[in-house]
Amino acid sequence: MARVSRPVIPVPTGQETRATRLRKEIAACPPAAFLSLPPMPPDLAAVRSYLLALQDRICAALAAEDGTAKFLEDSWSRPEGGGGRSRVLSEGAVFEKAGVAFSHVSGASLPPSATATRPTLAGKPFHALGVSLVVHPLNPHVPTSHMNVRFFVAGETIENPESKIENSDWWFGGGFDLTPYYGFDDDCRHWHRTARAACGADLHPGFKQWCDDYFFLKHRQEPRGVGGIFFDDFNQGGFERSFALMQSVGDAYLPAYLPIVQRRKAVPYGDRERDFQLYRRGRYVEFNLVYDRGTLFGLQSGGRTESILMSLPPLVRWRYNWQPEPGSPEARLSDHFLKPRAWASD
Repeated sequence: MARVSRPVIPVPTGQETRATRLRKEIAACPPAAFLSLPPMPPDLAAVRSYLLALQDRICAALAAEDGTAKFLEDSWSRPEGGGGRSRVLSEGAVFEKAGVAFSHVSGASLPPSATATRPTLAGKPFHALGVSLVVHPLNPHVPTSHMNVRFFVAGETIENPESKIENSDWWFGGGFDLTPYYGFDDDCRHWHRTARAACGADLHPGFKQWCDDYFFLKHRQEPRGVGGIFFDDFNQGGFERSFALMQSVGDAYLPAYLPIVQRRKAVPYGDRERDFQLYRRGRYVEFNLVYDRGTLFGLQSGGRTESILMSLPPLVRWRYNWQPEPGSPEARLSDHFLKPRAWASD
């Protein structure tokens, strides 16, 4: 496998303009109006092209923000069909670990984790494409962030991935969520307002609630973080508008996260804050290994284990039945931030 550093790749101006235009159209179009639009066959090549460019842009921006570390790339292939490229930045000045993965896998039988809401597609041939990332910062005052955008297409007539596919079932999914250790209200407001702008005011309440419900550790009875947006099985209004929504969410990640990083990366911290960060990272690991549908899909579909698990933090700590001191900055995470709240409207 090749391991190379990637150059900084500028964002194409035309793509930004188109994404902005389509984002406004989505925001202005209520969900009911989507249903009256004619269907359009999915364009797998266009989705793949966008996702590869998105990975390039995000890696370039994160490496520039870190200023010292570079992404290394592993390209991999899957015997059953497809492959991907995994990029990891390690031991940086700002980011202790950042993983940004692109994958495009195909197969003869859609795994169970992808057919829970579509049982008629069980065992059908499929293509699954996506970009997924997790950023674990070094400074405990900078929150961990996660983003994923993905596309599935399944059916009997999938043959040529370079062409538009007729007579198939397809859907988009994605979102991003934020996991602070020592939270700041301004950061949460910015994150959620950017998320609302990405999906539109009509879709945002449902996507926010979906995110709150999804990133919840049932065995702990607590949320993983302050949420964001999450959606799945989305094909309302036909392919072009659904694809535009996915692009809008993918394009919104950097404007949502980087201003927070820039505000908090130089905040002083010591052993106490670092110790609490490692303890709370344990919750992140628990969710990813027990509940995360992307992890389950990757393992069930025979994906590359190193790439699937690259979202895990480099260091983590568990303590038996530890509780923060009441009124402490550590207790404020649960008392103030890990509560349902309409951050975008505050």
